[in-house]
Amino acid sequence: MKTMKTTNTGTTYDVVVAGAGPVGLLLGCELRLGGARVLVVERLAEVDETIKAGAINLPSAEALYRRGLLPALAAVQEEAMSGFRKFLRARGEDENAPPPPRFAGHFAGIWLHGELLDETDPDFAGSGPAERVGFVPQATLERILARRAEELGVEVRRRVELTGFEADEQQVVVHLTRTDDPSVTETVGAGWLVGCDGGRSVVRKLAGFDFPGTDPEITGYQALVEMTGAEGLKSGWNTTDVGTYVHGPMPGRILTVEFDGPPADRQSPISAQELEGSLRRVTGVDVTVTEVHSATRFTDNCRQASSYRKGRVLLAGDAAHVHSPFGGQGLNLGIGDAMNLGWKLAAVVRGRAPEGLLDSYTAERHPIGAWVLDWTRAQIALMRPESHARALREVITELSRTVTGTTFFAKKISGVWQRYDLPGDHPLVGRSAPDLELADGSRLADQLHTGRALLLDLADDPKLRARAEGSGDRLTVVTTKAAGQPELAGMLVRPDGFVAWAADEGQDGGDALEDALKQWLGA
Repeated sequence: MKTMKTTNTGTTYDVVVAGAGPVGLLLGCELRLGGARVLVVERLAEVDETIKAGAINLPSAEALYRRGLLPALAAVQEEAMSGFRKFLRARGEDENAPPPPRFAGHFAGIWLHGELLDETDPDFAGSGPAERVGFVPQATLERILARRAEELGVEVRRRVELTGFEADEQQVVVHLTRTDDPSVTETVGAGWLVGCDGGRSVVRKLAGFDFPGTDPEITGYQALVEMTGAEGLKSGWNTTDVGTYVHGPMPGRILTVEFDGPPADRQSPISAQELEGSLRRVTGVDVTVTEVHSATRFTDNCRQASSYRKGRVLLAGDAAHVHSPFGGQGLNLGIGDAMNLGWKLAAVVRGRAPEGLLDSYTAERHPIGAWVLDWTRAQIALMRPESHARALREVITELSRTVTGTTFFAKKISGVWQRYDLPGDHPLVGRSAPDLELADGSRLADQLHTGRALLLDLADDPKLRARAEGSGDRLTVVTTKAAGQPELAGMLVRPDGFVAWAADEGQDGGDALEDALKQWLGA
C-alpha cells in the first residue's frame, strides 16, 4: 500500500483553471494578458489527438486573429486543404474545381451551396482577413494555444487533475492529484476557480451547478480509419433509411449517426468491428474497417448550466453546456466563453473592476449557449429516420436552395449574427468590431494583440481623448483615420473585440463614452 504524499505548498494563484483543452488554454492566455497569475491543470499527459471538431467559425477566427494568431491558423488551413485535395484525388474527383465563394456549411447534413450565398449581406462585412480561415482541427488549435500559453508564461501542469475544492467568500482551496501517481497530492490556494474540464466536469458537479436539459436519443461515431470497399460510399453528408453518414473531406474520415438511443458504454475503446457495424448498418455498403487511427463516440445529450458562476467558481466551454456536434458549434461556443470571461476576471482579480462585472459573463454568454442548444436539437429532429421528419427535411432542403435560405443558414452557422445587449443606440454597439483598415496601414485587429481595450479617435477630437484619461494601461488610445468609414467619429472596443461605444460625425456621445468606460474598465 502506497503512502499518500500530500503537499500544502502555500502557493496562491489568482485563478486556477481545470482543463487544458482549447477553452482552458485560451482562458489562461487571456487571464495572463490581463495580469493575473494563473495555473492551468490537465489530467492528460499530451494534447488529445482524438478526432473532434474540424473547423472554427468566424467569431473564433476573429478572436484568435485579434491576438496575433492568424498566420498560424492560415498555415493549418492550407494543410487541411491539402488533405481535402488528396481525398478528391483518391476518389477520382476534380481537385482543381473552383471552391464556392465562401464556405457555407450544412444544417442537419443539408449542404449549403456557397454560390447561392448573398455576399453583400451587411452581416458578412468587416471581418477582414479572419474570414479566410476556418478549417482548423481542434487538436491543432490546442497545440497552437499551448505554444501561446508558454510564450505568455501561463503555468500549465499536465498529468494533474482537480479532485476536490472548498470555496468560501474569500478564496478557493483546490486539491490536486497526479494522474500517473495518485499517491501524490497537492493543495493550492486561489482567488477563483474556473471549470473548463468538459461535459463531465468535476468542477461543475462538485460545485453543485444545476444542469437541466434533454436526454440523448442517438449514438454517433466519428473516426479516421483504414478501410476497404469505400468506393461504394458517397462523399459528403448522406441520409439513409437508418440514419446519417459522412465520408470525407479527408482520407479515411467517417461519421455515422443511428437513432437507437445512447451507447451503453461511452468509455470503452472503440474497435474496428464497432465502427464497421455502424457504417454497414447506416450505409448498406459492405465496408471493412481494417485499422482505426482515431475514433470517438458522441450523443445529443443537451444540457446547460442555469448560471455560469457560483460564488468564486465559474464554468466555461463544455463544462457549462453540452449538445450534439452538428453545425460545429461546441468548440466555437467555448472559445467565445473564454474570450468573454478572461479579461473580465483578470480585471476583477487585479482590483480594476468590481465583482459585479462578472455578472455580465452569464448575461452575455448564456443566451448564445441556449441558442446553440436549440439549433442542435432542431438538426436532430430533421435527421430522424421517420416520415414526419423526412417530410419536414424536404421543406428545409427546398428553402436552403434559395439565396435567402442559404444566406439565413450561413449567417447562423458562421456566428455573424451574435450580438450582446449593450447600452447604446449606434448600430455597431454590441457587435464584433469591424476590422477597419487604419491610415498607417495596420488594421483594427493589430491594435488588440495586447488584450487591452481600444479607443479609436477617428475625428482627431481632444475632448474624446480627454474622457479616456485615467484609464492607464487598461486602454490603448489611437488617433487615426479609417478607410471606408468616413462617417465614424470614434469607437470603444472591449478587450474581447466587441464594440462598447461608437459615435458618428456630429454626434455628441461623450457622456455615453464615459458610462461605457466606467462600466467596462472601471475608469
